[in-house]
Amino acid sequence: MIHKGLKGVVCTETSISFIDGQQGTLLFRGYPIDYLTRHHSFEEVAHLLWYGHLPTADELTQITAKLRERRALPKHVKAIIEQLPAQLDVLSVLRTALSSCIAHNQEQPTIEDAITLTAMTPAIIAYQEALHQRKITPTLPEIRNDLTHVEHYLYMLTGSLPEPSQVKALETYMILTMEHGLNASTFSARVTASTEADMISAICSALGTMKGPLHGGAPTGVLTLLDEAAAVDNARDYIYQKVQKGERLMGFGHRVYKVMDPRAEALKEQLQQNNKDNSWLHFAMDLEALAIEVLEEVKPGRSLYTNVEFYAAAIMRELGLASHLFTPTFSASRMVGWTAHVIEQRADNVIFRPRAEYIGPLYEV
Repeated sequence: MIHKGLKGVVCTETSISFIDGQQGTLLFRGYPIDYLTRHHSFEEVAHLLWYGHLPTADELTQITAKLRERRALPKHVKAIIEQLPAQLDVLSVLRTALSSCIAHNQEQPTIEDAITLTAMTPAIIAYQEALHQRKITPTLPEIRNDLTHVEHYLYMLTGSLPEPSQVKALETYMILTMEHGLNASTFSARVTASTEADMISAICSALGTMKGPLHGGAPTGVLTLLDEAAAVDNARDYIYQKVQKGERLMGFGHRVYKVMDPRAEALKEQLQQNNKDNSWLHFAMDLEALAIEVLEEVKPGRSLYTNVEFYAAAIMRELGLASHLFTPTFSASRMVGWTAHVIEQRADNVIFRPRAEYIGPLYEV
């Protein structure tokens, strides 16, 4: 039997995360995701995924210090970014710049590599954004070692200190999207790692996969959906017509979850705390209810509910991030999960080698 896209095929073991799509459960190292977003920081959850346990006070001090020490971009990395074509997208710039950050000849990927890549990714994104905005050699804000990882990312993008509510919103998003099992990009990273390639090669495979609109680009489509629905007289009729025509509703449905995506639940809760009187948020919530109702009416039994991209788009809009930064920001958080999977793959490695069934012609010669 052929499982196209390897759907439902179990091909490895992991202790990094657990997903139950029928129950809407997502665990990182055994901890429920909503518990982690409420009680722990980006740095603490990164430590959990890399080391397998939440950090002690001393361990948190150590990992925080390492992430802060490795924020600054070396001169050669800045030079590479400046010399790349101006029209190159951010993920391509990120892939190229990261390739020059650490040595490629290490026999075994390490957590130290993971920390370096995670620390430098926001700086690369911010430097490219500064170059994109100014069209000349950019100048980043002065590196601040008194800011958290998420605070510093927003600070580098905007040049000013973010509000606590903005930091909490983005931190919630970045924790929720750190890791999600064998999604397409993580699987790409593990396949590359299984050949005993270095950490950077595996991460570049993941970044190349993340560029695809079916994986990393969905929040942009959600904003288009919301804007178009807001511009018509009857939002329900607009949604109904799209579903009837077979068009995809961005932000709804998931390959794994058959109930509401637990990450969407957590983001929605955070947005409600930040914006209790925000009319745009209320419209998004109303549209969500309409869409679920229409999907059940037109496609009964398909279990198409809100996924993480729907409220991720709302978070990004609240923060004022340009749409071309959505997928790079997703990648900045997923860097933690990708590197954790590369390390896990190499610790008990078997090269991936699935088979394909031949359906071409056979000639007698």
